[in-house]
Amino acid sequence: MTDTTTEASVASASAASGPALSRAALAAAGQPLPAAPVRLVHLGLGAFHRAHQAWYTAHADDAADWGIAAFTGRSPDAADQLRPQDGLFTLIVRDERDDRAEIVPSIVEAVSGDDVSRLVELLSAPSTAVVTLTITEPGYRSRPDGSPDLDDPAVASDLVELRGGGRPATTIGRLVAGLDARRWAGAAPIAIVPCDNIPDNGRFVRAAVVGLAEAAGLSETAAWIRDEVSFVATSIDRITPRSTPDDRAAAEILTGWVDAAPVVTEPFRDWVLEGDFPAGRPQWESAGARFVDDIEPFERRKLWLLNGAHSLLAYAGLLRGHETVAQAVGDPELRAQVEAFWDAACRHLPDGLDLPAYRAALLERFDNARIEHRLAQIGQEGSAKLRVRAVPVLLAERAAGRDGAAAIAALVAWAALQLDGAAPPDAAEEAIAAARAADEPVTELLRLLDPALADDPAIVAAVAAGVAAGRGSAGHDAADREVAGA
Repeated sequence: MTDTTTEASVASASAASGPALSRAALAAAGQPLPAAPVRLVHLGLGAFHRAHQAWYTAHADDAADWGIAAFTGRSPDAADQLRPQDGLFTLIVRDERDDRAEIVPSIVEAVSGDDVSRLVELLSAPSTAVVTLTITEPGYRSRPDGSPDLDDPAVASDLVELRGGGRPATTIGRLVAGLDARRWAGAAPIAIVPCDNIPDNGRFVRAAVVGLAEAAGLSETAAWIRDEVSFVATSIDRITPRSTPDDRAAAEILTGWVDAAPVVTEPFRDWVLEGDFPAGRPQWESAGARFVDDIEPFERRKLWLLNGAHSLLAYAGLLRGHETVAQAVGDPELRAQVEAFWDAACRHLPDGLDLPAYRAALLERFDNARIEHRLAQIGQEGSAKLRVRAVPVLLAERAAGRDGAAAIAALVAWAALQLDGAAPPDAAEEAIAAARAADEPVTELLRLLDPALADDPAIVAAVAAGVAAGRGSAGHDAADREVAGA
């Protein structure tokens, strides 16, 4: 791997003029990065996967034995960009002062997600030992318990395809097709490793996969999955904003190579895993991953403190005219809201997690203005994200006899954006639109998050009052920000 550093002032770099990144070009320049054999399949090729699972695999002591075949989700763009580069990409680690870059070689095959034949071929191969996933919470198309949402048109279509040996379109449908082929091929057991922000994500994805196989009439495959496939629970953490044209210019300055698909990330990284790997795995612990017997405390800490604060900052920040996390957390009012939310969440976390240090590190990460983590990106799919990031804290506070005001703040901001038609995109838009049109829209929006919220009159009243107050002051706040140049 190539690793270089430079000062921060690279945004004004000129157009690309160097050689295009590829394994052959690197070898000719005396910097060979040979491709490892494919033993790991990833579903959901995007920036986070490259900054996280691909980075950990590249830095494992046995990296030469573990190549990744990564499949895109809805769009083939990432595969189209990476294929001419033989899967290579530049990872730019950006702190508050400067940039450091390395060329990551662990992805050896970049494939469009609709190439189901190649996925089936790889999952049928005995050498394939692990499947990782980063498809975002709505990408599973599941009910809250993990079972497949059979009312989803895409899931219903997949059932027809699976019954007829066709080409499923959803990620879980494609995974079921691959596992069905693996069973028929007599290949060894395999580990499925979801890396999305879902509580107990291993159990959740197991329910989705087994449930879809059963619904498709693949009863023998469903039984085989129960007995032979391990579903590993994970907690993942590394802030990875969308890259920009300036980042492509920075990648060339840092490495000397033209990269069509660089990734920018923060220095911090964390990966905690719980579960078995029956066919083996990379030595991720040599790169800093942790394997634990009980992941739940780590999972809740990350979901509530990092992701919960991100969602709060996203919706409240957008309402106040901010665009990035650094801008929002620099707003004294929003910073106080984050601290109050953390106080509430920490009351429901166990000892031994070093919460004061974790909170201090989060503020330092949020304050890094050179990581332009945009609130509009974080705020997407809010109905699914708030369900696991803020609602559990609110319900725990209510069960403890408190009003839950700190957690309610996130719901107020989200509901206000929804009622104004200004919220970031959400896969549940149809249900959200119906809630907006209801006689009691706040109640119905809360019901989408969790029926228990809509059944608590105090929560409904608090959210409704907060939305009304925010709408009443919105114009005044906007004028104040314009005068201040915010």
